[in-house]
Amino acid sequence: MKKATTLRIFGIVLILTVFGISEILAQEENSLNEIEYQIMVQRATQAAIWGMPAVGMIDLEKATKRDLGGDVNDVVYVSRPFTSRHGFLTANNVTPYAWGSLSTEKGPLVVEVPPANDKVGYFGTIVNTWDVPLIDVGTTGYDKGKGAKYLILPPGFEGETPEGYVPVQSDSINQGFSFRPVMREGTTFEDTTAYAKELKIYHLAEADKPPPTRHIDAFPKKYGSLPTYDLTFFQDIYDVISREPTREQDKAMMGLLAGIGIEKGKPFKPSEDQKRAMLEGIKLAYDSMQSYFTTEGKAMLPWWKDRKWYMWNFEEGQAEAGFPYVTDDMILIDQRAGGSYFWITYLPKNLGGGTFYLTGLKDSEGNLLDGKSTYKLRVPKDTPAKDFWSAIVYSMKTKGFVEGVDRVGISSRDKDTLKINDDGSVDLYFSPEAPNGLESNWIPTGEDFFLLFRLYGPDKPLFDKSWVLDDVEKVK
Repeated sequence: MKKATTLRIFGIVLILTVFGISEILAQEENSLNEIEYQIMVQRATQAAIWGMPAVGMIDLEKATKRDLGGDVNDVVYVSRPFTSRHGFLTANNVTPYAWGSLSTEKGPLVVEVPPANDKVGYFGTIVNTWDVPLIDVGTTGYDKGKGAKYLILPPGFEGETPEGYVPVQSDSINQGFSFRPVMREGTTFEDTTAYAKELKIYHLAEADKPPPTRHIDAFPKKYGSLPTYDLTFFQDIYDVISREPTREQDKAMMGLLAGIGIEKGKPFKPSEDQKRAMLEGIKLAYDSMQSYFTTEGKAMLPWWKDRKWYMWNFEEGQAEAGFPYVTDDMILIDQRAGGSYFWITYLPKNLGGGTFYLTGLKDSEGNLLDGKSTYKLRVPKDTPAKDFWSAIVYSMKTKGFVEGVDRVGISSRDKDTLKINDDGSVDLYFSPEAPNGLESNWIPTGEDFFLLFRLYGPDKPLFDKSWVLDDVEKVK
């Protein structure tokens, strides 16, 4: 009897012990699974920040294919300036752009830029798939407005460059360009359209008898090239690395991307856990880039010590180097993402003095601009812009125009319709609804926003800071 009782007790202890060990093992397994999941989240976060510039570029190509029925090596232009239905990162609504996505997959590619005429010329930049400037073109670029045949050479090209071409070596198979017209006095949009149609793109192998370049007017269409911060962001990264040679500087990231299902030469079919981790990661990445963009001292520095207007803060030495965002020691991942390509595209190879941008993030009290309030900005009569000035509202969420509004900006070219103060200054209003009687001076908001105040042909009083632009004031 005593022996049976002992055996029963032993059995119970054994069961409890086994159960306890199983529970401990299960807890350890759950813990390991959670660690692996959190690693996937962190890899997705860093991958999104790392891939930001390439995503911005491939989304332009995808928009051309999806929204316009176009393709690489087409010229896309607008016959009138952009409106709220055109989704671009901080584009302007004053000059009608021409742009396009390029591919040297089939060999060296010619981008033939026409010489400037007495009405219009171009300035702009050709960039690689990472938005790194390759060469500036047009009136302030290499050809100085004389026009040129720019020959884009694919990675590893070893052939001879024929005479009459400007060789441009690329380390990526795909590239892009964006050109803005320099409009002379009296130039019409018909003139800029005719000039855009003089742009030609063809392969060097076809140079003896180039096929016609397809020119597509995007103005009548809705065009959405803005990055979206969801699973499509990672599809974009996969599409980029799948078609481009792996650069030495990116090999470590290739190893990390494999942990979230992005591998060169393999289908992109993430598991449900990987999808969930990517959705968490892209939110963290967006919040990180947004914080970088809005935190004083990171992407922005005050232009005047006592004002809430900011100049762009590029990392030391990057402007002089042509914005590679690479130093002898590191890739400047945060600086090129939250500091630049989260909200802009097509930085020039060489900074020029043709345009100056002031960024308005905050009101006079230091608060970020919101979409519910009414704000006023007084633009002085003596604003030092030899050509013109403009103020444009951008969505804080997308960094593009606020969608669905009738007007995205106002410029001094609108002076015939603006209400002018007695001293020659102009009061601009930003709010969800127009202040009574001031519709002509109003730019609609309706969501949190920021401003770019551009000065075209900026003059000395801006640079010596003898001219000052008042802060944006909240109307009580």
